[in-house]
Amino acid sequence: MQANHFYLIEVQYLGFRYHGWQRQPGVKTVQEMIERTLKYILADKPFKILGASRTDAMVSATQAAFELFLEQPEDEQQLLADFNENLPADIRAISIEAVDQKFNVIQHVKEKEYLYLFSYGAKNHPFAAPYITYIREDLDIELMKEGAKLFQGTHNFQEYCYKPKEGTQFEREIICSEIVENDIWTANFFPEQSFVYRVKGMGFMRNQIRLFMGRLFRLGKHEISLNDIELSLDQPSETPDYFIAPASGLMLHQMKFKK
Repeated sequence: MQANHFYLIEVQYLGFRYHGWQRQPGVKTVQEMIERTLKYILADKPFKILGASRTDAMVSATQAAFELFLEQPEDEQQLLADFNENLPADIRAISIEAVDQKFNVIQHVKEKEYLYLFSYGAKNHPFAAPYITYIREDLDIELMKEGAKLFQGTHNFQEYCYKPKEGTQFEREIICSEIVENDIWTANFFPEQSFVYRVKGMGFMRNQIRLFMGRLFRLGKHEISLNDIELSLDQPSETPDYFIAPASGLMLHQMKFKK
């Protein structure tokens, strides 16, 4: 197809029943559901989409985005209404905006913010499972807060990329890395106390945030020390001991674009 019209579409989704964003054979993904819906509402007009971020299985998003490429223009408000009318209940389109040919939904990302919700101690209500990771053991939250700060700044994050591809750029900047008490997401079935790990950067490697969180959980259980985290950034191991935190507590919270 010859794309002549370009749209930035922002969406939200609950990832608990999906095998991540990217289309894969034999499993249900967010991309598959979006493409299936677009094929229906566009009446088989040619189109392509490009996602700004590939979230893992069970990871949710309160603001994700993709670029839609079309041969012919569409009325943006009508497209938004038709899209939401036909999407499944756990995916919602927030906005549709026409962009020019120079815009690239991947290259023009200025900042991504992820949140990771977790609690410990008494077991959570089962309804909280899609949103909050539960840790049975006690966690030293104050120590975890100190550990989270160590990831902030520019570092070699080789130990925080699962099975990296050849040529992966490990030196990256983390704009914000902090643990705070959760007052962002609430529900009557949430535990009385929960916490949020907030992390911001231009982009993240495979499982990077869940590896951050896994290391912080180990720190909170006193299985490792702050010095161990510092060492992982100063002298990263070629064969790290990966501990990937569960996916269901993670959400892509916000994206900012250069336009």
